[in-house]
Amino acid sequence: MAETNTFRTRPFTFPQPGDTLEAMAERVLPDTADGAAVLLGWNPHLAVRADRSPDGLQLLATDIIYTEPPS
Repeated sequence: MAETNTFRTRPFTFPQPGDTLEAMAERVLPDTADGAAVLLGWNPHLAVRADRSPDGLQLLATDIIYTEPPS
């Protein structure tokens, strides 16, 4: 029996210094209404973060932000 690798990746990016989720959404999903909510739906690991500021969710340089939905 032949073995196949079915592991798939999806596009992702890392935040720029000082990025918030909202700023990232404006950059990677410029034509999407409420892009921050869309990114949060694709990146549920960010939803558990408690470091929200009045400016939005501050991203860390080590955060992996998926820029497309899971398949």
